[in-house]
Amino acid sequence: MTASKKILFLGGTGTISTSCVALALEKGHEVTVLNRGTSPRPLPEGAEALTGDVRDVASARAALGGREFDVVADFLSFTPEHVGTALELFEGATGQYVFISSASAYQKPPARVPITESTPLVNPFWQYSRDKIACEDLIVEAVRERALPATIVRPSHTYDATNLPTTGGWTDVARMRAGKPVVVHGDGTTQWAITHSRDFAVAFVGLLGNPLAIGDTFHITGDHVPTWNQIYTWLGQAAGVEAPELVHVASETIGRALPEALPGLIGDKAHSMVFDNSKVKALVPEFATTIPYWEGAVEQIAWYDAHPERQQVDASVDAAFDALVAHARSFGG
Repeated sequence: MTASKKILFLGGTGTISTSCVALALEKGHEVTVLNRGTSPRPLPEGAEALTGDVRDVASARAALGGREFDVVADFLSFTPEHVGTALELFEGATGQYVFISSASAYQKPPARVPITESTPLVNPFWQYSRDKIACEDLIVEAVRERALPATIVRPSHTYDATNLPTTGGWTDVARMRAGKPVVVHGDGTTQWAITHSRDFAVAFVGLLGNPLAIGDTFHITGDHVPTWNQIYTWLGQAAGVEAPELVHVASETIGRALPEALPGLIGDKAHSMVFDNSKVKALVPEFATTIPYWEGAVEQIAWYDAHPERQQVDASVDAAFDALVAHARSFGG
């Protein structure tokens, strides 16, 4: 068994980090979570909660009280400015700084698959991804020039019971249950790596305190890569709709109707994303896909049915889907 580590999670209550906190505790680590204390998700028993704003050095230092940690796992940095603040707080005060980047940073469209950690980082379509690349650049510079003990982790699409993967989220489920068609980008045959947060946590926690992970980069995506047609169909079946009607629309056309969805579509979801996970498996051989999405979808629908207050239909998105379906049908689609 790995020796117990003192681990600080920055965040710790999000889609991905919640499962990582729970598993770290299960593995016997001493877990502290620093955030603003505003998340509705409760921390699991045994986790220490510190309330402070990691964007504010004085607030974070007051919450931390000068404590040091074996590992700091940063789920809250999205821009180079955020990383700069984190390094000001923790450089020299931890044995491993783990930055959570994004697999969306990889080259779009990919020149070849499977994607490895050496695939170029270039995404001209999505500012979120470009910001993560800039964060990585800052960390790599600190590793080279100051021997920062850092590890970079790139998740792909990681979900839990609350995080529906489709463009419309619950609006898509409501449409299926009402017998209405749902809009799927492209022809629905591109492959998409979709990973349950509990599976992700196995690889992630396995890297924490691992000396072989320091100074290196890993993506954690799992090997489950269904098509989008399968993802929508499994979600519909979990919701009680055996054969949901899928209407295929070009990503760019969806983006004209729903501008907020465009960067994530053309900058990520429109492309087949298949990953080689051999690098992280070499260090964490127990990592595997144990929850395929057809099971994850059942878990998601059960959660939403148990929380009707979260079953929010976005009227503007619903109307945009109606218009997209009508347009596709007018051209025989």
